[in-house]
Amino acid sequence: MGCFQSKTTHLASPDLDRPLPEEAKPDLPANDQPDSQENHDQDQLVPPFREFSLAELRAATNGFSSDLIVSESGEKAPNVVYRGKLKSNNNDNSHRLVAVKRFSRLSWPDPNQFLTEASGVGKVRHNRLVNLIGCCAEGDERLLVAEYMPNDTLSKHLFHWEKQPLPWEMRVRVAYYIAQVLDHCNAQNRKIYHDLNAYRVLFDEDGDPRLSSFGLMKNSRDGKSYSTNLAYTPPEFLRTGRVIPESVVYSYGTVLLDLLSGKHIPPSHALDLIRGKNLLLLMDSSLEGQYANEDGTALVELASKCLQYESKDRPDIKFLLTAVAPLQKQKEVASHVLMGLSKTPAALPTMLSPLGKACARMDLTAVHEILLKTGYKDEEGAENELSFQEWTQQVQDMLNTKKFGDIAFRDKDFKNAIEYYTKLVSMMSVPSGTIVVRRALSYLMIGQEELALRDAMQAQVCLPEWPTAFYMQALALSKLGMESDAQDMLNDGASFEAKKQNSWRI
Repeated sequence: MGCFQSKTTHLASPDLDRPLPEEAKPDLPANDQPDSQENHDQDQLVPPFREFSLAELRAATNGFSSDLIVSESGEKAPNVVYRGKLKSNNNDNSHRLVAVKRFSRLSWPDPNQFLTEASGVGKVRHNRLVNLIGCCAEGDERLLVAEYMPNDTLSKHLFHWEKQPLPWEMRVRVAYYIAQVLDHCNAQNRKIYHDLNAYRVLFDEDGDPRLSSFGLMKNSRDGKSYSTNLAYTPPEFLRTGRVIPESVVYSYGTVLLDLLSGKHIPPSHALDLIRGKNLLLLMDSSLEGQYANEDGTALVELASKCLQYESKDRPDIKFLLTAVAPLQKQKEVASHVLMGLSKTPAALPTMLSPLGKACARMDLTAVHEILLKTGYKDEEGAENELSFQEWTQQVQDMLNTKKFGDIAFRDKDFKNAIEYYTKLVSMMSVPSGTIVVRRALSYLMIGQEELALRDAMQAQVCLPEWPTAFYMQALALSKLGMESDAQDMLNDGASFEAKKQNSWRI
């Protein structure tokens, strides 16, 4: 079988799910108060905090597969964050994408303490927070479940950007939104945030920055409150090993340095530059012309105040809000526009077969019915090829295996269908595209989207211009939350559909 280039080769880092906002309102300036009805509607989308079983989270992460580890989570080994999919309680085959943080075995030895702490953090809901929606304490396992943010971390957008550097207005928005959520946490008596840094800020589907809720958890036995470079660690923590509310302000100052410079600058060096009025050496050169000098100076001065050695000399969170709010000059521009992210889904192509439409709306039942009706007719003689020389035992075995697989597929016995079709594929010198597509749908029916996508791609190898192969890839990609790639596959399928229709007319 030859090699095949696909638009889905970056499967390990897919786009992900819709963010789920607040349960409590922050203290905002009057002109920044969100619409109450909109907040109420969004509240309905936030799942209530609950305790998950280990089996649920194991299934959601494909057995804690290394392929699902989030590489830019900012968590240090042995604590790891996985991308996971929770099955809906409804029988609609829908999923919710989540982030699952798995602690080391020595973390949180007391399960009751872990559950109590996680439950407390789960009550701190805010539309600027990556809300915690559950936990698990079973045996030696300690896991947290939070909303999944599809648009990477602040660290990625500042230090490892690919398309465009983060614009000034977006950097100011990050600074303001972080101050908002820290202020709300203070009001909820959660005044300590551990290890605030550019990895802890993530971007939701709208491109809005959100602060990870993981940093609100109290320190566990084998973890440290500050796991980053010592140069960025609050001085009092280095002296006493204790974190105080003023430590959070210091860490906020280091994030301001990241936003201003677009690179890692040790606070001591940054303060030397500020005292020497060498601001041009501090500022990110890509921001030139994007901000007024007085605005840049104001943010630099705020960072300097936050980074004072003595904790008593640092401002409080309310001061941060007051200082950053006037620097916002484009509040009416959506975050995804500022960041150059695609937010509005493209319109579906008009030339879609019933199968294409069923895949577009992720209707697995309809897809199953259509594949049953279509049978093997798209393979142009593949059935005859299977029947040729059926007097030989080998071919007879193949026909029997195919028969049992088709019966299982018809009867919605998808696990057995997978078993028979897998055996059949291993017996065939050239796999049947229809067999592989049927196995792909069977995988989708039991919640194994990655394997379904693999089979759909294999079907395209078998029949390179087969619309069904493209539509099935689109379906699997949609189930994985990769909407942009799914749209591409629908478009490609529609193109080959139109090509096929035109050839019939000729």
